[in-house]
This record gives sequence, structure tokens and C-alpha cells, in this order.
Amino acid sequence: MADTDPQLSRAASPGTDARAIPPSRMALLFTVMLVTAAGNTAMQSVMPSIGTALGVADVWISLAYSWSALLWVVCAPLWARRSDKRGRKAMMALGLAGFIISMLLCGLALYAGLSGWLSALWALIAFAAARSLYGGFGSAAPPAVQAYVASRTPRAQRTQALSLIASSFGLGTVIGPALAPLMVLPLLGLGLTGPFICFAAIGLVALVTLRLRLPNDEPQFAARGQAAPYSSASSGAPSDPQGQLDTDEDGAENGEPPRLRWLDPRLRPWVFAGFFGGHAQAMVLGISGFLVLDRLGLRDTPAEGAGPVGLVLMSGAIATLLAQWGLIPRFDLGPRAATLWGIATAAFGTIVLAVAGDLHLIALGYAIASLGFGLFRPGTTAGTSLAVTRSEQGQASGIVASLAGASYIYAPALGVWLYGHSDWLGFGLIVALCAAVLVHGWKGLQADTELTRERG
Repeated sequence: MADTDPQLSRAASPGTDARAIPPSRMALLFTVMLVTAAGNTAMQSVMPSIGTALGVADVWISLAYSWSALLWVVCAPLWARRSDKRGRKAMMALGLAGFIISMLLCGLALYAGLSGWLSALWALIAFAAARSLYGGFGSAAPPAVQAYVASRTPRAQRTQALSLIASSFGLGTVIGPALAPLMVLPLLGLGLTGPFICFAAIGLVALVTLRLRLPNDEPQFAARGQAAPYSSASSGAPSDPQGQLDTDEDGAENGEPPRLRWLDPRLRPWVFAGFFGGHAQAMVLGISGFLVLDRLGLRDTPAEGAGPVGLVLMSGAIATLLAQWGLIPRFDLGPRAATLWGIATAAFGTIVLAVAGDLHLIALGYAIASLGFGLFRPGTTAGTSLAVTRSEQGQASGIVASLAGASYIYAPALGVWLYGHSDWLGFGLIVALCAAVLVHGWKGLQADTELTRERG
């Protein structure tokens, strides 16, 4: 094709600048992740108020995401492996399309419930069904973006590159809650469902831009090695007919890598950290919106809750950006350091959040916890990427995305259910999970100097 990615057709030795991604292309990848993050956090900022307006118990609002999260866990690795064969751009486009359709249908389902056309039960069921489209198809985009970046970035720079991509979520969680109250459009009759419709339209613009501006990277030649139905191709790039593509950075020959498992010895410590730390993060996010409504006395006026909840989420998002745009590059934190410092900070922030009684202290506690998770997430993502070979990046990105989805199957609902019985049960479990990750990571995570060493 005329617009095929030129990086995929020229030879490059491992660790050279030939794999560097142009700033304009990185900005486009950043935008893909930014739009979905902003849309999802805008939704999360209004869902507690929507649930209260519908008269639905808090735990059921949290459980409405579970089926989508389960689909994400199952589908993300499949899409990641498919991106090795079909190209990263195609999977990014599929993920954006899933996000757009899901947001549109979610908004329509909740609008029908708030308007009295559907009962609260059926509105929530319709919402969960529409949300499952994001879990099933939206899960194609994040692993494709991560694999695109990881396979084109030298090892020593990979933590910062993946941190930049991860920070798109942080910026999205600033923009989403900031825009959500402005998108509550009473004049158009959309009310609290306005953010869903607006972000569906923004996602459509991002999809068109992606299709027009990102070069195609669909493999043009058959991959070397024996193909398997669910295995990744040799490097997620077209096979070079002249044999000029570089060999794997760890010395492996080009060819079909074996299926990468969650419990692969190289990945096991990072999977443990990502799984349990991700559950802690999901619980904090699940509880925070309801905490604001309770401690500010807004249960009787749920429409007024979108603003304060949005402010709390914005404070956390700004702290996440501070971690990923400031602390990680400023102190050149490697995966292990970012993971351990991050999870310890998150535990402290959770304790502050647990004792908070006003909006200022709630925002401060959530910001400290988010600062910690803003260090923790890029740390575990980069650690997982660096633990495996370049040809396994597609599969590794699928595992990372699957771990992220697994955190939202039941953890937010469990956190909200425990919080509903006792504040200290909910927050106590979060701190315990953080402590477990800290102890395990201190003993089991590979040293940063070894992880970031270039391998010839």
C-alpha cells in the first residue's frame, strides 16, 4: 500500500533510533487513548448520580460494569495476538469503533430509564449490555497501542515511552470529569446522559483522524515459522522478503514465538503486582464517587453530585499526570522503583481518603492515591514489556490489558459492598492489597539495571 508504515520496511538494529516513533505519530496514538479515557471517566463521574436518580443500589451500579470487564479479560489477549497478524492500526480502529457504539447505546439506555420509558432494572440491564461492546471490541485498542510503542522503542527508553502513553489516561481523567458537567445538557433534554452522546461524537472524530493519518502497518508478507490460529506473528510487523528485519533483541531468531502465559516465570512477579495492585486501584475508583455523595450529604440531590465527584476525579488525574510526566522522567524511575514507590504512596493516600470528611480532604486523599497508582501502572506495564522479547510484545500487551480488565470484574462492586457495610472494611482491604504487592515486589521484582540493559 502507498501509505504503509516506512518503519516496517527498513532494517534496524536493536536499541537504535531507527525504531523511534515520530512525535506526530506519538501524538496520534496518545489521542486514541486520551479520548477513550476521557469518555470513560466522564461516564464514571455521572454514574453515581444517575444510579441515585434511578433509585438503584450503589453495588448494582458497580456490578453493571462486571460483564464488560470480563469480556475485556477474555478478548484483549485475542485482539493483541490478532494485531500481530492484521496490524496495530486495524485493531486501534476496531477499539475506537467499539467505544463509540458502546457510549452511544449506553447513553440511550440510561436516557430511556431516566425518562421513565424503561424501568430502572431494564435500563441497567440495557446499559450493561451496551457497555459489553466496549469490553468486547474496545479492548482491541490499548494492547495495539502499547505493542506499537513497545516494539519501536529501545529498552532503556521504554519505561518513559510507555509512561507517556499511560499518561494519556491521566490527562483523559482530567478532561473527562472537567467536561462532564458542561455536557449535562438540560436544554436538549439529555440531562445526565449528555456526556455519553458527546463523547461518542468526539470518538468518531478520533476514529476518522486515525484512519487518515496513521500509516497502515498490515503485514504484507507471510510470517516466517509455522502459524498457529491464536499465536502472534514473529514481530507484529510484516516479514521482510529480503530478510533484512532485525533479529530479536534477546538473540532469538525471527519466527513464531510460543504462546505467552500469565504464569510464565519471567512475567509472574509482574502479573502478581498488576493483578492485586489493579484490584486496589479499581476499588478506590469504585468507592470514591459514592464517598463524595455520602460525606457531602448529596444523596437527596444527586444531580448536584456530578460537579464534586468530577473535581475529586480531576484532582486524582492531575496527580497521575504529575507522576507520569514529572516524577518518572525527572528521577528516571525504572519499572521496579516506580512500582514499589507507587504502591506505597497509593496505600498512604487510601488511608487519607478513609478519614476524609470534607471535599478538600477527599480530593487530597484521592490525589495522593492516584499519584501512587500513576507511578505503579507504568512501572508494571514497562516491567512486563521488558521481561519478554521484542517478538512477544503483542502478547505481553494483551496480558497487561487483560490484567487491567480483570481488576474491574468484581473489585469495584466488592469495594462498594464492603464500604456500604463499613468504611473501614472497604478501605482496609485496599490497604492490605497494597501492602501485599509491596512485600511481594520488594522480594520478587527484577532489578531495574538488569531489566533496562540492552541485549545484543
